[in-house]
Amino acid sequence: MDETVAEFIKRTILKIPMNELTTILKAWDFLSENQLQTVNFRQRKESVVQHLIHLCEEKRASISDAALLDIIYMQFHQHQKVWEVFQMSKGPGEDVDLFDMKQFKNSFKKILQRALKNVTVSFRETEENAVWIRIAWGTQYTKPNQYKPTYVVYYSQTPYAFTSSSMLRRNTPLLGQALTIASKHHQIVKMDLRSRYLDSLKAIVFKQYNQLETKFKSGLNGSILAEREEPLRCLIKFSSPHLLEALKSLAPAGIADAPLSPLLTCIPNKRMNYFKIRDK
Repeated sequence: MDETVAEFIKRTILKIPMNELTTILKAWDFLSENQLQTVNFRQRKESVVQHLIHLCEEKRASISDAALLDIIYMQFHQHQKVWEVFQMSKGPGEDVDLFDMKQFKNSFKKILQRALKNVTVSFRETEENAVWIRIAWGTQYTKPNQYKPTYVVYYSQTPYAFTSSSMLRRNTPLLGQALTIASKHHQIVKMDLRSRYLDSLKAIVFKQYNQLETKFKSGLNGSILAEREEPLRCLIKFSSPHLLEALKSLAPAGIADAPLSPLLTCIPNKRMNYFKIRDK
């Protein structure tokens, strides 16, 4: 294991909270159970990290192993990124093809590697027919930057892909091309949807939301506002991963006057969560 890989793994482990470290390392499944039992997780974190790096050196961890650990960390901390949604579509008269995950991964990786000499592409399949993709971008003359990757979550047999916002906007067209070709679609467009809450975006595009689920509670005594018989006039602060549905429920719950602004009520149907308002 070279110094670059060791430093990458070290930085990733240092980001992981101690109360999550064992869970994430087990999900990584690179170090065996017997190896993990040799680590005293009650020590100072610096000592724990040194021991773990030593174990990774013994197993000769590769950049692919380190990238997989980073993907798992990001799955636990999705809210650290702002996520955007891309929608793909078939051409006129094109039939839906049977999806082959192995073929998708091979095709996606080859497209990026042909366009860029230096790029690291890693995958991790999850439940719900989803695959997490991690892309560390380089150029023809520079090695991939492992500390500024792009993350993509693609749900097979759907036209939707969720990507983390990246400062490397120049790579967006190439990423869209790789997604479109590998998933056997014809074109791709960026939707007016973005959020730190990936689950909320998924609920909107897959129409998984249910407005009878959202509750309104006051910050003083925890009572449910929706159970009040009389209307309440106040300033309400909302904090919910399903905020859009909460807003739609204001009028039926008697908390706000109807009708609500179309900008609020149309959000789930139009699959947009930010707008540019201009004068006519």
